[in-house]
Amino acid sequence: MKFDLEYLEKLANIVYENDLSEITLEDEEQALSLKREKQQIVPPSQVVLPSTITSQVVSQPNNTKQAEKPKQAAEPKGKPITAPMVGTFYSAPSPDDEPFVKVGDNIAIGQVVCIIEAMKLMNEIEAEVSGKITEICVKNGDSVEFGQVLMYVE
Repeated sequence: MKFDLEYLEKLANIVYENDLSEITLEDEEQALSLKREKQQIVPPSQVVLPSTITSQVVSQPNNTKQAEKPKQAAEPKGKPITAPMVGTFYSAPSPDDEPFVKVGDNIAIGQVVCIIEAMKLMNEIEAEVSGKITEICVKNGDSVEFGQVLMYVE
């Protein structure tokens, strides 16, 4: 079994796409174990290898009207809670139950704030910050993308 870069990238894709936390391969000569922590999920397509690091400079025209718009859109709404995976957002454990959280609720670190269904698995999403829910950005049943803001906490 030869572990070349292309083979390792394929394994990383399998781990990511199937939401696995660990994969181990062994033969008589070699062993390989890939592990992933849930808090540091990075899609394989976004992994930057040292040989591919580049810097990019973006210049903007010196126009005050354009500079004002991003400032208004970037006003802090609080700390975001983002989707750690692609899937379907559910605000409650079942259609008949109350939502996990509502705007104005106070939450604590580790408290379940929603569920994201991915590949027929229900994944409870826990708060990584404590505070008051100021905005819920998605509706029950909406599809969400990796890194999409689900709600803000102040």
